[in-house]
Amino acid sequence: MAERPSWTIKNDSVTCEFFEFAWNGGFATSQKKKNVRALHESVKNRYGETALEVSTKSDEDLGNKLSAFNLTLDGHLLECIFQSSKTYRNGGPYLDLLTAKPKDAKRDERHKTSGGITGFKYDGYTWPLMPKTAFYDYIYIQAVIEAFGKNLDLTQYQWFTDIEFNPNRSINCQARAIAIYKLIQKLDRFDVLDDKDAWIAFHKSHVIG
Repeated sequence: MAERPSWTIKNDSVTCEFFEFAWNGGFATSQKKKNVRALHESVKNRYGETALEVSTKSDEDLGNKLSAFNLTLDGHLLECIFQSSKTYRNGGPYLDLLTAKPKDAKRDERHKTSGGITGFKYDGYTWPLMPKTAFYDYIYIQAVIEAFGKNLDLTQYQWFTDIEFNPNRSINCQARAIAIYKLIQKLDRFDVLDDKDAWIAFHKSHVIG
């Protein structure tokens, strides 16, 4: 058995719950898709609601398109923007990672040899580490808006998952970020994206999982 998180909107906030399901071992895409289906079945069994897998392992075209490895922002792949924006005690940001392959940008050795991460620099702004996922969620949502606009129809999905995300190893998650997009859409608060401080305040108030 395994347990993985899923995100939804409750009381005008993005929250997270964990769901248990039978794990299918192996690295093949077919095995990962089986895990997606099992996780979604667990969500449906508990709440009778529908989940969207947000990754390249999604059975749905929309889930694939919403993967951070497929989204772009200002002409650059989202994952490369995130990795190239990191600043460390002894280096960064490493802007050459903007044009690297996403997996190469993520695995670049300088992430391990530059000391502790201190924040992010992007588009002329310096971003703090807290709230932990505020910067990633910001660029992800901006990329979704660039690709789909502000009226992407997510009404048929109440939950969002990313089968590749393991909270014991990672912090940022595209499933959380798309849930925040849906919340902003619901509240008609796209204006918070226009100001970094307003965005951080919104994130602190409305993202609790």
